[in-house]
Amino acid sequence: MRGFGIIGILSIIFILLGGNLFITGIVFIPLGGLLVLIWTFRSKTPWVDLGYIRPKSWIITILVGLVLGVGFKLLMKTIVMPLLGANVINSTYHFLSGNKPMLPAALFFMIVAGLSEETVFRGFLFERFGKILRRSFWTKTLIVFITAGIFGLGHLRDQGIVGFEQATIVGLVYGIIYAKTRQIWMLIVAHAVFDISAVIIIYLNIESEVAHYFFK
Repeated sequence: MRGFGIIGILSIIFILLGGNLFITGIVFIPLGGLLVLIWTFRSKTPWVDLGYIRPKSWIITILVGLVLGVGFKLLMKTIVMPLLGANVINSTYHFLSGNKPMLPAALFFMIVAGLSEETVFRGFLFERFGKILRRSFWTKTLIVFITAGIFGLGHLRDQGIVGFEQATIVGLVYGIIYAKTRQIWMLIVAHAVFDISAVIIIYLNIESEVAHYFFK
């Protein structure tokens, strides 16, 4: 499973196709992340190879993740996505607007998705591509772009081209950070907070106001 024979390649394909599953719109299964856990145990891959390294300070790691997650989401919503001509309303998740009964579940989903997606798209894919490509600045750059593209494609089906664009940009930024640090915990926090910030903006029904903050 850790090699690149038939079983190894099939493992990669199944993990990437796993994604996040919603059953009847209520039950949430981070299938991709769970498959990575199974692959890690079965292949006896050290957790450090997936970026699971104990931070020197959990407090600093969490605080940096919080600031990055909120700041990055606001940057994307107020400047980047408007410049790309994106619709100010996220039609895929607009049903959460004012939807108090669904809010706790949505926030929980975002936390789990942050953990699962960072494990798959940063930890797992960087480990796999790193085994194929020699370690150099250019190969790291290539891995960042490849993983960002795959991450973007994972959001294309349910969120359309806007979701693809946003996820690809997020993948590039998080990929660069991961390539430099090889540590995943801060990115997990940032990813979850990024998504939680998006949910809160939608829930408060202020997407238009936030998106037009700089561009009236």
